[in-house]
Amino acid sequence: MDEQHRVIMDETAIRRALTRIAHEIVEKNKGIDNCVIVGIRTRGIYLAQRIAEQIREIEGRPVEVQELDITQYRDDREKGSAERPAAGSSVGVKDKRVILFDDVLYTGRTIRAAMDALMDLGRPQAIQLAVLVDRGHRELPIRPDYVGKNVPTSKQEQIEVSLQEVDENDQVTIIH
Repeated sequence: MDEQHRVIMDETAIRRALTRIAHEIVEKNKGIDNCVIVGIRTRGIYLAQRIAEQIREIEGRPVEVQELDITQYRDDREKGSAERPAAGSSVGVKDKRVILFDDVLYTGRTIRAAMDALMDLGRPQAIQLAVLVDRGHRELPIRPDYVGKNVPTSKQEQIEVSLQEVDENDQVTIIH
């Protein structure tokens, strides 16, 4: 069976989507006071950094960006020990509005793991979710606040996000 790759977002489309999301974040939060953008490792952190740069251009001042490693919180991994290590302990979320950023939203399990990790780090005032691509097929009641592109997919298809920082090009591909 031959895999078919179709580009659904190129570099320009990704940039435009992130610009729109940045404006939506500023508008919804009436600025960036008390906000922190948390990117889920790996590609989520690069998207979070790009959004933060856009927001800095809009607001004229920086917004804090943190990285979150959720490996120990995933429910599809074997539990090693009863105690979970602090998830990226540099993340300060207590009483802040957290904008959680990931590349693709699918079943919702990654986001659930990220919320568990955030709650272990302190109780945020609120958690908002931003994703570059929402492909549907949720298994948990999770809905993004900010979406770059909705891409209805079948469960047999895959969405692949390539970013300059990791993959040396910017594009989103659907693989049939």
